Amino acid sequence: MAKYLVIVESPAKAKTIQKFLGKDYKVVASGGHVRDLPKSSLGVDADHDFDPHYITIRGKGDLLAELRKEVKKAKKVYLATDPDREGEAISWHLTEVLKLNAKDTRRITFNEITKNAVTSSIAGARDINMNLVDAQQARRVLDRMVGYEISPILWSKVKRGLSAGRVQSVTLRIISDRENEIAAFDKREYWTIEGRFFDGIHKEPITAVYCADGKKGELATKEEADRIIAATAKSSFSVADSKLTKRSKKAPLPYTTSTLQQDASRKLNFSTQKTMRVAQQLYEGVEIKGHGSIGLITYLRTDSTRVSDEAAASAATYIRNHFGEDFLGETRAEASAGKKIQDAHEAIRPTYIDLHPSAVKDQLSNEQFRLYQLIWKRFIASRMADSVTNVTTLTISDGKYIFQASASKCIFDGYRSVYTDADEEKEQEKSARYFPEAGSSFRSQEVEGEQHFTQPPAHYTEASLVRTMEELGIGRPSTYAPTITTLLTRHYIAKDGKNLFVTELGEAVNDMMKKAFPTIVAVDFTANMELLLDGVEDGTVNWKNVVRNFYPDLTDAVRDAEKTLESVTIRDEVSDQPCDVCGRMLVIKYGPHGKFLACPGFPECRFTKPYVEKTSIPCPNCGKELIIRRTKRGKRYYGCSGYPECEYMSWQAPKGSGHSETGDAQ
Repeated sequence: MAKYLVIVESPAKAKTIQKFLGKDYKVVASGGHVRDLPKSSLGVDADHDFDPHYITIRGKGDLLAELRKEVKKAKKVYLATDPDREGEAISWHLTEVLKLNAKDTRRITFNEITKNAVTSSIAGARDINMNLVDAQQARRVLDRMVGYEISPILWSKVKRGLSAGRVQSVTLRIISDRENEIAAFDKREYWTIEGRFFDGIHKEPITAVYCADGKKGELATKEEADRIIAATAKSSFSVADSKLTKRSKKAPLPYTTSTLQQDASRKLNFSTQKTMRVAQQLYEGVEIKGHGSIGLITYLRTDSTRVSDEAAASAATYIRNHFGEDFLGETRAEASAGKKIQDAHEAIRPTYIDLHPSAVKDQLSNEQFRLYQLIWKRFIASRMADSVTNVTTLTISDGKYIFQASASKCIFDGYRSVYTDADEEKEQEKSARYFPEAGSSFRSQEVEGEQHFTQPPAHYTEASLVRTMEELGIGRPSTYAPTITTLLTRHYIAKDGKNLFVTELGEAVNDMMKKAFPTIVAVDFTANMELLLDGVEDGTVNWKNVVRNFYPDLTDAVRDAEKTLESVTIRDEVSDQPCDVCGRMLVIKYGPHGKFLACPGFPECRFTKPYVEKTSIPCPNCGKELIIRRTKRGKRYYGCSGYPECEYMSWQAPKGSGHSETGDAQ
């Protein structure tokens, strides 16, 4: 019989840890949280110093009964939930609901699920950190207050089923503000001039752009551009200067939660939600031949770029053996300045450097392999030397007008032999066939002007939104993905390709929130609240004080909103299809699995039918139009409109169709 009981969150994690600990230990899973605030009420007693009222989560009764049996048989209980505020709170809730004896209960944490990390954590077991627990309680109570006090206002003034949230609402405002900037943008015309210059010896011309004061010349009008084109079209030019510059580009830092979500979006077309789901699988454990169930990456919720000495040494050995000493990078400062870094755990990295992605590809799903490969390459690259590029800049002049051309050539790949970031992938290396010497003569040919217009700010994507949330201090690593998912699920925002747009419903909710609850949706207020929660974690701020100071202002704002806000009507989008029963034009509704068509005559007429998203792409099998369908779990795929006669389906659009391949991102 096992002497010691270890409680983790997931069965996959339990299976991975069990094999490290042996027969004296039994590892079981709690399935995440076991207690929470009730769904039917606020669950916070404002009359008794804001004490939260926790209840057992529905469906957890049998599990808790089994855990109580295991606790009675164990000599000691180790609580091994995730190493963050949420995990600390789950351990505390388990202590309360299982009535665990403090003397025989210990808390253990580990950043990676390896034998060394797990056994070391048991040797360094500690008490539950109540500062972490209180920080999580404060966040949960504040979020509950905002949601339960403000959401009914939205129900009465807009429509039922809406919600507000402390982080959710300010994120909606950020997206809405960007959309307003785009709508209000006043484009400005400008012109650039490009010329091709021949030296009479080489067939290849030198392509150069007109410059003024050493910078790329942007001319306000076509007339101004035409004047310069006419003056230079037949001029004699010579190389006034040729400058060779050596540029180094630093290796990237290893991934944090935010940078992983951004890179996975750009490189893999993963949504933030999908990135976190797959990363969780890699962290908890995957069956690998010869190893059993092992965790392939370290903990996935972190804003630290710190790397353990052991991991850094392993990476250095790997780089020396596979690339050579020259490719080994120097140690550099890795913490971001100007903000609090939750440095309890390391950056996201592979747990076993020698497990190259190609070695485990056959034992991972396609999603797991692609994300693991991205993490593995980024970490190795972060320990490698900088890349070095030679950049040659030519200045060509006729004595009055100046044109410049540049060419670049990588002379040392460094980290780029393993990894290139999204910006580098877009850059085309310009390598000229020849580099004229100073004094070389040229004759201009084909000097042309090109019209441009200034561009508005780009629409947010999930990647750029996460970056902005991090920069502004909105939320924390664990909240980025669920916040975006909630906004999409509530249909406050919508995706077109990768771009995020505010819906009519989202605009109405945002306008109402700004009018009635300006503090809640103020970026500075939300960021300062995060700092207060960090203070609770540090033990310098009492969590009840945070709630005491917040709640009175909230209730006053809710009372005023009930009196002063006017109702807003959001009309359903009308489709081009009539109801099969009564002939009314069907409207587009939203359900748990996305859009569907319904009769506006409800409840007299209850007719509904699936919403079909057309693509104008011919089926590769029969030529009929492909339509976008969804599985029961909501995953998109391309299916033939001729089904069941034609059973063609694909997760991605057929190659060459020009359609955005977003199926893998859902």
